[in-house]
Amino acid sequence: MRSDITTAKRIVIKIGSSSLTGKAGAQLDPASVEKLVSVVAAARARGAEVCVVSSGAIAAGLAPLGLKVRPTDLATQQAAASVGQGLLIHRYTEAFAQHKITASQVLITTEDIVRRSHYQNAKRTLDKLLALGVVPVINENDSVGTGEIRFGDNDRLAALVALLIGADLLVLVSDIDSLYDAPPTQSGAKRIADVKNVSELNDVVLGGAGSAGVGSGGMVTKVEAARIATTSGIAMLLTSLEQSASALSGEDFGTYFHAVAGHASSRLLWLAHAATPHGRLILDAGATTAILERGTSLLPAGVTAVEGEFNAGDTVEIISATGAVIARGLVAFDASEIPQLLGRSTKEIAKSLGAEYERELVHRDDLVLL
Repeated sequence: MRSDITTAKRIVIKIGSSSLTGKAGAQLDPASVEKLVSVVAAARARGAEVCVVSSGAIAAGLAPLGLKVRPTDLATQQAAASVGQGLLIHRYTEAFAQHKITASQVLITTEDIVRRSHYQNAKRTLDKLLALGVVPVINENDSVGTGEIRFGDNDRLAALVALLIGADLLVLVSDIDSLYDAPPTQSGAKRIADVKNVSELNDVVLGGAGSAGVGSGGMVTKVEAARIATTSGIAMLLTSLEQSASALSGEDFGTYFHAVAGHASSRLLWLAHAATPHGRLILDAGATTAILERGTSLLPAGVTAVEGEFNAGDTVEIISATGAVIARGLVAFDASEIPQLLGRSTKEIAKSLGAEYERELVHRDDLVLL
C-alpha cells in the first residue's frame, strides 16, 4: 500500500514549528526550509501537485522580538506572528526559486474553511494556483485569527486543506518520526508502521506537544488529522523532516495511515469535518431510528426541542433521543421559526402557516451521519 505514496497526484505537506526552527527562541533554520523544499521539488518532478501547510510564523517572530519562549498572551502571539509571517514566506520564496518553482502565500482562518461560501472561494484559489504550477504555502492567519491561535495547531487545518483540494495524500512532518505504541521517550516504545483504521489507536497512549517548545500541537492532533483525512478517502503519512525524502519514496519510514474506502461526497465531508454547528435539534425515538436506519430527511414531527441561535442554511447538530450527537445538517428554517413547527406534520403546518412551510427541517441530501 505504500506504493500509493509514490503515485499520489495531489499532496498536502504540513510541517511543524519545531521542525523549522529548532529549539525555542531560535530563528528559522534555512537548512530545514531547504530540505523540505527539496522534498516538495522531488514530488513535483514526478508529476505531483503540492500544497505546503507551514507552521512557524509565531516561532519565527520570537528571536527578532527578543523573546526566548512562545508567549502565552494572545496579543504578543499575534505580534510575533505578524513579524514572523514575512520572514517565513521570504525564506520559502528564496528556497523554491532555487528549483525554479514559484511559491505563493495563502493565509487562512478557520472561517475560510467552515463557511461554505468562503470554502468555495478558497478551493477555487488553490485549484487555480496548482493549475498554474505554483506551490501554495498556507498557514493560519495568526496575526488576526484569534480563534486559530487558541485552537493551537495546523494539523487539523492541513487535513481540511487536503479535503478542500481533493488531495490523494496528506503528509505531516513532525519532530517525532512516527507514531509509537507508547511515548517514544519511554523504554521499549515501538514504532507503529501502518494503521489500517484510526479506531485501532483507542488504547494507544498519545503524547502532547513536541519537545522543542515552539509548537502547540501534539500526537493527539495528528491522529485527529488522520481521522479526518482517512475517513475522507485520503491516506496520511506521519514522518520527520530527516526521513521525509525516504518516506515519500515509499520506503518503510514513518507511520502510514490507510485511506478508508467508500467515503462520502466532498460536500458531506465538509459538513462533517469543517462546518461549525450553530445549534442543536433534539429528536424523539422514532425520528432517531428513521435517521440512523432508513436515511430519511428530518421532519418537524420528529423533533422535540431546538437549542441555539441560527439562520436557515446554517449547520446544526442532530441529537438522538438518548442525547448522542448522531448527525449534522443544514437546517432549512431560522431557529426562531422552529418552535411552532415541533411535533407537527408537514401537512398540518402547511394548513395553518402556509405552503412555504411544508418542507423538511433538514433534507437528507444536506445531512451526514457522524
